[in-house]
Formats: sequence, structure tokens, C-alpha cells
Amino acid sequence: MWTSGRMSNAKNLFGLGVSLYFWGLMDLTTTVLSGSARPLTEGQEDNLSDKLHQRMKRSWVWNQFFVLEEYTGTDPLYVGKLHSDMDRGDGSIKYILSGEGAGIVFTIDDTTGDIHAIQRLDREERSQYTLRAQALDRRTGRPMEPESEFIIKIQDINDNEPKFLDGPYVASVPEMSPVGTSVIQVTATDADDPTYGNSARVVYSILQGQPYFSVDSRTGLIRTALMNMDREAKEYYEVIIQAKDMGGQLGGLAGTTTVNITLSDVNDNPPRFPQKHYQMSVLESAPVSSTVGRVVAKDLDEGINAEMKYSLVDGDGLDVFDINTDPNYQVGIITVRKPLSFESKKSYTLKVEGANPHLEMRFLNLGPFRDTTTVHISVEDVDEPPVFEPSIYFVEVPEDVEIGTTIQIISAKDPDVTNNSIRYSIDRSSDPGRFFYVDITSGALMTARPLDREDISWHNITVLAMELNNPSQVGSVSVTVKVLDVNDNAPEFARFYEAFVCENAKAGQLIQTVSAIDRDDPQEGQHFYYSLAPEAANNPNFTLRDNQDNTAWILTRRSGFRQHEQSTFYVPILISDNGRPVLSSTGTLTVHVCSCDEEGMVMSCNAEAYVLPVSLSRGALIAILACIFVLLVLVLLILSMRRQRKQPYIIDEEENIHENIVRYDDEGGGEEDTEAFDIAAMWNPREAQLVVKNRQDMLPEIESLSRYVPQACIMDNNVHNYVLAKLYEADMDLWAPPFDSLQTYMFEGNGSVAESLSSLQSVTTDSDQSYDYLTDWGPRFKKLAEMYGAADSSGALW
Repeated sequence: MWTSGRMSNAKNLFGLGVSLYFWGLMDLTTTVLSGSARPLTEGQEDNLSDKLHQRMKRSWVWNQFFVLEEYTGTDPLYVGKLHSDMDRGDGSIKYILSGEGAGIVFTIDDTTGDIHAIQRLDREERSQYTLRAQALDRRTGRPMEPESEFIIKIQDINDNEPKFLDGPYVASVPEMSPVGTSVIQVTATDADDPTYGNSARVVYSILQGQPYFSVDSRTGLIRTALMNMDREAKEYYEVIIQAKDMGGQLGGLAGTTTVNITLSDVNDNPPRFPQKHYQMSVLESAPVSSTVGRVVAKDLDEGINAEMKYSLVDGDGLDVFDINTDPNYQVGIITVRKPLSFESKKSYTLKVEGANPHLEMRFLNLGPFRDTTTVHISVEDVDEPPVFEPSIYFVEVPEDVEIGTTIQIISAKDPDVTNNSIRYSIDRSSDPGRFFYVDITSGALMTARPLDREDISWHNITVLAMELNNPSQVGSVSVTVKVLDVNDNAPEFARFYEAFVCENAKAGQLIQTVSAIDRDDPQEGQHFYYSLAPEAANNPNFTLRDNQDNTAWILTRRSGFRQHEQSTFYVPILISDNGRPVLSSTGTLTVHVCSCDEEGMVMSCNAEAYVLPVSLSRGALIAILACIFVLLVLVLLILSMRRQRKQPYIIDEEENIHENIVRYDDEGGGEEDTEAFDIAAMWNPREAQLVVKNRQDMLPEIESLSRYVPQACIMDNNVHNYVLAKLYEADMDLWAPPFDSLQTYMFEGNGSVAESLSSLQSVTTDSDQSYDYLTDWGPRFKKLAEMYGAADSSGALW
């Protein structure tokens, strides 16, 4: 059987399937006692001997081993002894140890069974080891006993001091907190065995921080110990806490930690202004929202408790000035609320209040948490630009207003005491078209050019006012001119209308829908009235129907249109508006007669030559082409001869340099334009009367009148003086266009040989010119054709 050299607390016994349980089993006579073994009494030995003789079949007597940690001796530490009852002491039994730490931490004498610890043991690193023991026959190696397991426990000693694993600590507590207010709890950890003795029993105490704080000896909770601790007096505290094991007894190990405690702020200090009077100044030209000055109230608190709210509570400038709080620096910024005027008021007095917006009810007895100060503000005089009254103008002007009409009086004055004179002008960048003019002294705004709402309906101009004695002081005002509409535009067709009518069209058939546009914009809206022109009121071919929706239908009045009779019709349509006065215009609808199929689809709109044979021979065609060629040659020959009959100018080419005045009131005619007027006639008008030139590209032509002007009227000196006078007049005209222009001056009227150049009564003038071609120009020129030519009695116009 197995026995151990150290047995206590009765452990398991194993052997041959039989388990034995012993209390207080000690070494047999063959067992060597260790330092912790106790000798058996005489009665115990007799009792044990009787039990052993009764149970001879047991093999193991087993128990736990205990060994103290931190052994510091030089020899291996004896742990215990293993022994088998089969061991006769002759060395035939060999003991083997295996398991945790076998051979490294623990060794066994294979002959005697003694177990020793060969390394320093630390319970905090490992508290127990599990090993296995086996007895073998030394000669054969056969197991003499079954292998069994046992435990070696490491007994604790007080070798570890308490440690604060989370230290150092940082905490805060509001200032002025009551005594006993919890601050923070600290915890120390002891690595020793808490189940064995008092090695791990920790007690807390305060080494530094009294009398401000205290600590609970059992829990480590730190509390305030002094009332009315003021942050403004002392803000930071360093507290040292000690933790001691062995229940704080003498010989226990101790550890310390530092707790940094900060007193957090509360609103226990009211704000106070360091100055009871402030003196400030501001220019009267300071713009609105500009800064005048700053005031500040001191508060010993911090953060949200030091926030300030400034306001104006009294004074004569409450509506002129304002105060705002700077949230970053907690200062009051006084700003201008309304424009200032030195001439109106030279100084102001304000009462400013600074208050804490966040209050704590338990500290209201320390208040009031507000304070006031007085601010005197002086307004300094500056030279100001002229001021307009009102500050903006709105003018409505009808578009047919006459040039030079005063539409508004612009008024400005010098706000300074000196009251300088004002001169007015228009900022030309706001009126590039120069439609308006302002009187320099009176400020009367007048029209300088005709206004046309259809071109520009709104004018936004800027009028400037300048001090006469200080031109650098310039004020400005915006003048908005709305051009009101008048009925000055007649309605007209929206586009050119051209219609087609079939030869087989029936009476009452719609051939065209017409509409009109009007550039005017009446308030009651556009409404047009359509009718045939008076000269076509009894038109036998077409009629008109006004749809009363600003459109009209053109209908056929008859049937049986024929291309060979008349291929084109011109229908004059009178269009009237609803304005006052009523304006109207005549538009012409061109109607072509076309050949159509039975379904009304247009096939051809060209008139067929019914009078010609169906076919012509080749010889006839060649004869016709030859005649046309001969006619072209004759026309070219005549034109060439006419160009060669040019008359030379009657001037002295050596003494005079001739110039030509070119007239541009008609389309260009090439070289013929240079022959319209001959300034050489002014040098020698009597001889010029012998030469009469007509424009070859204009019929009829009014001949130059300079040849009829008396010699005394066109002397060089007179013409030069006349031109200079007109040039000076144009330069001094303020309304004249700001660019150079060519102006032609002619002598006409009662003092002229040609008398008046008016076209009135020109119908009585003798002329050999033929005006028969006017009959081909349509209904618009019917009246002229009747006056100058023979009217077509056949009614071909319609």
C-alpha cells in the first residue's frame, strides 16, 4: 500500500478498487515525518494497528501535500514522502513522479520516495500542482502499485502589498458642496489569498488632503469634509490615499495612490462693471450697424456661469443705438441703429445693464446677479454729401410727352450747417441713350429725346447732387421712369399674307384667315376690327367677315375665276384698333388664281397662253429668239451712247478743286449719285445755268436749285460764316447728340429763285414725264395714278 509522509484533512485513498477514508492518518513506523507532521498518541497507534491488521488488501494511503511559498533557503525544500507497503527497504522499488512541474519544480528520490521543491514557489503565480505517482519493480520495471494522482497546494504568506490598478485618479466636485458629498471611490487590489488569514484584508486611510476630504476605510469612497470650499479661492487639490493589508495592523503591507480633485464652478459670483461711466464718440457718417464702443462686466465664475447678457435699459438714445453680446469674450458691443446727424443731436446718454442669464436658486441670496453702468456718446461732425428727399423717385410719363417737358423736380440739400449750394447732373452710365436732362440748379428733370414705350418701357437713371464748394461730396438718388403707353402704333398684319383660289371655287368659300398685331399695350387689351378698304368696299370678287376674336376670314363672293382673265387679285384690308384715338392701317392680301383638281388640290398657278397655237414650229421659235437678241443689242447700244454724252464741269480746273455732295435718301445708283448735285455750280452759277443734268436712275427728278441762287447769296465768305454759326449753335446745344454729324444747309424760301421746295401744289408743275407706270403699282397708288396718269377704266386693279 501507499502512504504519504504528510497527511491531513483526510483525503482520498485508492488501491485495488477499494477506497479507504482516514482521519488524522499519520506516518507508519516506516514513514519519515515532515516538519508539519504530528506524532500519534499511544491510543491512536493501537487503534490504527488494529485497523491495518483487519484490511491487508489496501494498496494506497493518500493525502494532499502543503508547502509554503517564497522559500528562501539554499537546500531543496522538503515537501513530503511517498511509501508503498511493498517496499522492504532493499531498494527493489523504484518511485516515479509525473505531472505538472515534475522534474522541473518537484523531484522525487526514486529509492526513498522523498519529494523536494527545487524552485522558488509563488502562490500568486500558481496556487497548486497536480502530479501522479507510480511504484515499479526496479529489476523488471513492472508496476508494483497502480498509478495515482495527488495535489501539492502552495500555502500563502503576506508577500504582496495592496495596489491601486486604476490610479492615479482624477475627479471633480462642485464648489460650495455640502459636507459628505461623494467625490470618487478608489479600489486597491491585494494579490494574496483572501481566504487565508488577513493577508488580503485592505483598510483605506487618507495621508494628504485633510481637512478638505475624507475616505471610508472599508469602501475607499472619498467625500468632502469641509463646507463652503470656494473655487475662486482654491481650485485644485491633491489627495493621497493609502491602502494597508492585514486589516491595517502593524506589519501589514501598504500602497498609495494620488487623487487630483478639481472644484467645478457654480454661479455664486454676480457680475460687476469695473467702470461706472464710459465716454465714447462716433462720426455722424457712421453707417448703420457700425461699432461705437465696448463695455464689459467682470464675473469671477467661468463657462456658462460667466455668460453675460447686455441690454439698454434707459437713456435718450434707445432708438438710435443698440447693444449686442459677443459670445466669445462676453463683452457688450454698442452699435449704430439709425443714421446719426450732428446737426440734429450732438450727444446721447445710455444706461447699460449686464446680467447672468443662468442662475442657481440656492445662490440667489448672493445676488443680485446684474449690474449697470452709464455710457456717454458724443456725435462728431463731418462734411456730408447732399441728401435727397425723398430717397427714391418714381415717375410715370406718357410716351408722347414733348421734348423739354419737366417730368419731376429732384430736390437735394446739404445736411451740414454750412448748407452749400447744390448742382445736379445725370450719371450718364445710367442713361446711355441720353433720353433725359436735369437742370443744373433747379433739379428739374426733363425729356431730351422722344420716348417710345415700345422700344424702352422703363428707364432707371441716377441723378447726382454735388456740393458747389466741395465737389468731392456727391450724393445720388435713383429715379425710375415708367413710360406709359399711348395709342401711337396702328395695327398691321402679323405677316405677309398670300392666298390661292381655285378656278372652280364656289361663292362663300374661305380662302384665308388673317390676324394682326399692335405694338401698343392698352389696359383694356387688344381688339382689332377688320373691313375691306373703302376703295374695295364693293369688291365683286371677295368679301371679308370679322370674327370678333382679332381674326378675319376672306371669302369668295362669286365663282368662275379664270387665270387667263386675271391671275392675281389684290385685296386691301383695313385694320383698326380700339385705342384713343383709333388708328388703322391697310394691309394687302395677294390672291392667286390657280388650276385645281376635283378635290381642290392646286395644280398650277401660272396663266396659260390661250391665244397661242398649241405648238410652234422650230423655225418660228428661232425667229422669236433672233428678235429678242436684236432688241437686247439695241438696248445696250442706246445705254452706251447715253453714257458717252456726259458734259464736263464748267470750272477752272487749275484754280478750283471740285467736290460733289452725295445724297443718300434713296438707294445707291452708282456713279449716278455723284451727278445729283454739283458743288462746282456754286463757283460759277451763271454759266451753270446752261447745263442741265438729270438723274438717270430717278424719275422724275428735282433739279438742283443752286444754279438759281443769286451770286450775292453764295459768296465764299457768306457760306463760311453761315457754316461757322451753325457749328457754334450745335456745339452749344446741350441736347445735341454727342457725336460729329454732317449737316447740309440749303438756301430756300421766299428769298430764293426756286422759292419753296415743298411738294405741295407740285401737281400743277409742267412736266413731260410719263407716270403711266403708276397704274401697275396696285391700289395704294391709285390716287397718284389718277393725278399723274391715265386711270385704267377696265377695273383691272380689282
